[in-house]
Amino acid sequence: MIAQITSGVKVSVETLYQPEYSNPENEHFMFAYKIKIENLTDYSVQLMRRHWDIFDSNGSRREVDGEGVVGQQPVIEPGESHMYVSGCNLKSDMGSMKGNYQMTRLLDNENFVVKIPEFHLIAPYRLN
Repeated sequence: MIAQITSGVKVSVETLYQPEYSNPENEHFMFAYKIKIENLTDYSVQLMRRHWDIFDSNGSRREVDGEGVVGQQPVIEPGESHMYVSGCNLKSDMGSMKGNYQMTRLLDNENFVVKIPEFHLIAPYRLN
């Protein structure tokens, strides 16, 4: 598991290769990632937007921006956490992702950015 704390918000990431949804012969490799966002501050925060930088070992790079995560803009109370699972497809069996969340501190509507640590997407057979 990879984790990073920014401005009192901890983001932890676990990844899993999805062979049942992958088709290597057609350059389609599917990965799932589970993210836990923990509010270590003394105030409520809301996740408003996300930004991803996705790197594929074939040399391609893409960016994804959008509102919230998996259709939600969760409010995370002090000491609480929010978890979600999503996925990413690559054209090769290795790559990485990193990004950030735009958060709002609800006390004063102050916006701040929380980093999502870089994590690797690697098919298990590549680790041998």
